[in-house]
Amino acid sequence: MAVAAFKGLFNGDCRGNKTMERKPSGRRRVFVQTETGCVLGIELDRSDNAHTVKRKLQVALNVPIEERSLIYGDVVLKNDLSTVRNDSPLLLTRNFMHRSSSTPCLSPTGKDIQQGDQSGPIEILACSNHFSGTKKMVKEIVMAIEIGIDPIPVCGGLGGAYYFRNCQGENCAIVKPTDEEPYAPNNPKGFVGKALGQPGLKRSVRVGETGFREVAAYILDHDNFANVPSTALVKVTHSIFNVNDGMNGNKKQERKEVSKIASLQQFISHDFDASDHGTSSFPVAAVHRIGILDIRILNTDRHAGNLLVRTIDGDGGFGQVELVPIDHGLCLPENLEDPYFEWIHWPQASIPFSEDELEYISHLDPFQDSEMLRMELPMIREACLHVLVICTIFLKEAAIFGLCLAEIGEMMSREFRGEEEEPSELELICIEARRLLEERSTLFENVKAGENEFQFEIDCDEEDVDLTSSVEKKLACHACCRPLGVRSPLSKLDENVEEWTEDEENAVTPRSDEYAFVAQDRTPTVPRLSMSMKNLSIGEKSWRHEGAMQKSGYLAGTSSGNRSVNEQLPGSTSFVKLGDMSEDEWLQYLEYFQNLLYPAFSNRRSGSVGQRQRQRLGTSCQF
Repeated sequence: MAVAAFKGLFNGDCRGNKTMERKPSGRRRVFVQTETGCVLGIELDRSDNAHTVKRKLQVALNVPIEERSLIYGDVVLKNDLSTVRNDSPLLLTRNFMHRSSSTPCLSPTGKDIQQGDQSGPIEILACSNHFSGTKKMVKEIVMAIEIGIDPIPVCGGLGGAYYFRNCQGENCAIVKPTDEEPYAPNNPKGFVGKALGQPGLKRSVRVGETGFREVAAYILDHDNFANVPSTALVKVTHSIFNVNDGMNGNKKQERKEVSKIASLQQFISHDFDASDHGTSSFPVAAVHRIGILDIRILNTDRHAGNLLVRTIDGDGGFGQVELVPIDHGLCLPENLEDPYFEWIHWPQASIPFSEDELEYISHLDPFQDSEMLRMELPMIREACLHVLVICTIFLKEAAIFGLCLAEIGEMMSREFRGEEEEPSELELICIEARRLLEERSTLFENVKAGENEFQFEIDCDEEDVDLTSSVEKKLACHACCRPLGVRSPLSKLDENVEEWTEDEENAVTPRSDEYAFVAQDRTPTVPRLSMSMKNLSIGEKSWRHEGAMQKSGYLAGTSSGNRSVNEQLPGSTSFVKLGDMSEDEWLQYLEYFQNLLYPAFSNRRSGSVGQRQRQRLGTSCQF
């Protein structure tokens, strides 16, 4: 996939697609959630702004609004609400700064006092064809509630979840309120202590944001390729939900109707989960399809308990089965995380992709997917979309190279050495791409400064020099043909190579005037990159820099990929951040990233990397 072709998608090619556009309506509705979980549906007038919305929220829910801001994904809303789409969720959160003296003090009017939530018991927070089946299911649930068939709390798991039933009393959906997630204010199982929007079980997945990730996994499962159940983000009102008394987790005794934002997923009846069933009977195609999805979305919690197993023969035996993946709340982190792929050691994952699977992978478009998520889930953060793009490109290029599912998963997974996490091969590639980007920026500034100084010395009658073209040529030479004597963090991919020979150690760095000759070969060859890989060993910590390692959780120092979330509250290490680049930097970064993939795949295939024995704490299944 050529990165040059990607650039059109950032220049409006994708945004100009009529299928991705929505015409703004004259009247809109938003669902505002406080940091303690309370939700209010508000009809917006044309004159409404962030201040009036907060005022209506204060009157209706009796919540403080001083020193608080309305958050819409990555955006802090000021006065203008024109970017907010109909039925979007907003979050009211603390500013952690003093209020400006220019902020007007607003008092309620008669119209505001009458403001209330006029929405129904369950409202889907989207207007898309993706949720046509969910709308029918919601109607059945509402009818059941009206005749007195109430939801049932789910006992398992770390967060609050509820089975919603149909008129026959059968479970038809599972609802997970965002304010009852682990660490969230209204968690019913004692895992409390943080406000919505703060780092959660995974540092790069914030509290209250797993719900829209569940929906994102469903939307990204094109043509139901991996069999993800229908999932939607909803505003739901019922008295069954848990409300704690403050942040200490004490439950209130009285039960009254409360509105919450939640994910609603179709309930799938099943016979087992993957931890109760021998994996030898799992279809290769099913394992591959789920694995392809997990790689695209960087699923950090694909354990056996969230792979449902349904027997197809109907006799309850261990014959032909169907796999159904659920629980995708810890996918699409804001930074590259250590994934957990339960299937990575299954024999099915070592079988090459089929032609159908390769064709599906070849048609994946991470930029189109990102634009679709922006439209369907406007609260999603750009950093999450960057992770989607990186992982999809990695999958596509690895599949073209001929790597199998297990090899791709291993390249994305970190090693656990003693009490230290080592960055994965994917992260090392990203670290190297970032270094090249920073070098390019520095070189551009230096060359530009040097040519500007030279301009003062030339005669004014001479023709102007095309500075941009000159800089770009030198940058191209520098980026594509780095001298062999320059050390590269990517070299840690090659751990078993011999020491430098004397000639290699004494290699002379090419002069700047030699770059033009070296740059004729624009594509890095495998031998050239392999030679540069000999500079560093895997044991060196050159990839560590101040601020690169950020730990959280109770077991800092352990690999978050070695156990599922149900087995521990994991520490989290961030080696690679993707959300702090401008659009131009992001495009250049992707170009460097893709140029580094082929050499990395070649080194793995040649056996110089793949012989490492990974220390992982096992899976829930024995073979």
